[in-house]
Amino acid sequence: MTRQRIHPTAIISPDAEIATDVEIGAYAIVGEGCVVGAGSVIAPRATLERNVTLGRSVKVGMGSILGGAPQDLKYAGEETSVEIDDGTIIREYVTVNRGTSHSFKTTVGKNCLLMTYVHIGHDCRIGNSVILSNVVQLAGHVTIEDKAIISGLSAVHQFARIGRHSFIGGMSRVSKDIPPFLKAVGSPVKLYGLNTIGLQRSGMEEGAILELKRAYRLLFRSDLNITQAIERAQTELDPLPEVQELIRFVEASERGVVI
Repeated sequence: MTRQRIHPTAIISPDAEIATDVEIGAYAIVGEGCVVGAGSVIAPRATLERNVTLGRSVKVGMGSILGGAPQDLKYAGEETSVEIDDGTIIREYVTVNRGTSHSFKTTVGKNCLLMTYVHIGHDCRIGNSVILSNVVQLAGHVTIEDKAIISGLSAVHQFARIGRHSFIGGMSRVSKDIPPFLKAVGSPVKLYGLNTIGLQRSGMEEGAILELKRAYRLLFRSDLNITQAIERAQTELDPLPEVQELIRFVEASERGVVI
């Protein structure tokens, strides 16, 4: 059995649960209510402030702060948490705030990559295999679905949703929802067609990609309003799961979708 490697200068709360093969670097802090899963590595001077759960093989970079209090004036000190799932890599100086009474937790899924200086606000929901590039800033209550990619220096407005397999270019200002499978970039952000390369790399069949292109043109590049376009899409397009997912996302949007 691999033994813990905890630097003597690290500060560990007596009630923290640390797996037997965890590595914790110099001057790191693991606060009360924290759980660190097997194979995880906490770099020097990183902080798990409180109520942070790391899954298996999570890597936390130098200077990162997880589990800090939410930056929300309505927060009244209630017990909330941060959960980071297996295999996620968190690079240097990332901040992930705890939830509020809205949902009581902030979550990051499996096998994500959070690059340097990323900020994840309270009550965010990050799916699996998401990539957030350097200095991406997420306000509170943002939802990012599986395998989405957000490029560097981009900011996302509170309560916005980022759909599955979407790609957002660098320095974008995202104030509305980004539908799944699409590319977007700009300030303000605009859609620029299907994320074709990403979908091909994910193994999506060519027929589904072609039908999504038809759906994109109908929903976002026709003279129809969204309601009319959805009605036409339901009758004219092949009801593939991917097409239905795109339509449902647009129908469910509360902030409105980027066009």
